[in-house]
Amino acid sequence: MLTTTGQILAILAVLANGAVYGTDICATAITRSVNKHLDDAAVTIAAGWGHYYGDKRMPIFGAGGIITAVLTTVVAVAGGHIGAAVAAGVAVIALVSWLGFYVRVAKPVNTAQTAAAKSGVIPANARALQDKWDSILPYRVGLQGIALAALGIAIALF
Repeated sequence: MLTTTGQILAILAVLANGAVYGTDICATAITRSVNKHLDDAAVTIAAGWGHYYGDKRMPIFGAGGIITAVLTTVVAVAGGHIGAAVAAGVAVIALVSWLGFYVRVAKPVNTAQTAAAKSGVIPANARALQDKWDSILPYRVGLQGIALAALGIAIALF
């Protein structure tokens, strides 16, 4: 019973974190390049409204992914599946690290760009804000990739 429960939780964690990973991949592979062709006002308005909606809609995926990864770890430990517990624990560490990057770097930029989009007032440091947000994308993608791989391993080891 715990094996099936753990696998289901890990699959839910993969699905939730897959949404976050996909969003970060899109920003890395596409949006960052598009923004280089736009002026500061266009970047700020587009990013600001994107963050406005993203910050309202993405927390269910981020929180859901972390919670289900933690629950996967707990169930693996309770069921004596040490390999799965270690793998799920690696996923939790990666996701908490991702959250640290988000809270410390991305969220303040999101807030500034959202305020600019809503008010129409483009800050003097608009490009620097976007560059700061873009600078952590490799870390975010890498950490989500580690988390997804570790969750996949946990599923296999249950």
